Amino acid sequence: MLAKSIIDAHEALAEFIADRSNLERLDVVSSELAGVLHSGGKILAIGNGGSMCDAMHFCEELTGRFRDDRAPMAALACSDPGHLTCVANDYGYDEVFARWVRGLGRKGDALVAISTSGNSANVIKAVVAAREVGLKVVLFLGKGGGKLAGTGDHQWIAPGETADRIQEIHMLVLHTLIEGIERFIHGG
Repeated sequence: MLAKSIIDAHEALAEFIADRSNLERLDVVSSELAGVLHSGGKILAIGNGGSMCDAMHFCEELTGRFRDDRAPMAALACSDPGHLTCVANDYGYDEVFARWVRGLGRKGDALVAISTSGNSANVIKAVVAAREVGLKVVLFLGKGGGKLAGTGDHQWIAPGETADRIQEIHMLVLHTLIEGIERFIHGG
């Protein structure tokens, strides 16, 4: 029965909401990311597979438009096939995000890193690189957080046994952060 999928999603979201710190963190992180943008910094975003798609979606909502017309905001997802294939070929896939962070990240920027397992080697290396460069790190994790748990300035660990349930919560939080960033920068 397919209705079970909707019920499972509802239960995962209810579990996420039950931890009130997940909700309280929304205002704090939105404010900090808005501060990064307001001070001339940028937001970089990374992830693999569906998480890359989420990173791209998050950034296009910032550079393009979310709900209302406004000036574009500086956000970039690491999804350039030339970069990804060059670095993977020359240095290995574990380095694709770390080299990108070192090349584009500047002190005062922020990295949004998404990994449903929390164990993606290339995301782990990117977080290490972000720390070395001086970026604020916001993590979107699942399955208990994996090796990345506790390595960022802020994190959300979505409940769920499967990547799709985890990604659904990640996208809800990403959309909410965009709303918050817009409010902090443009009022409302």
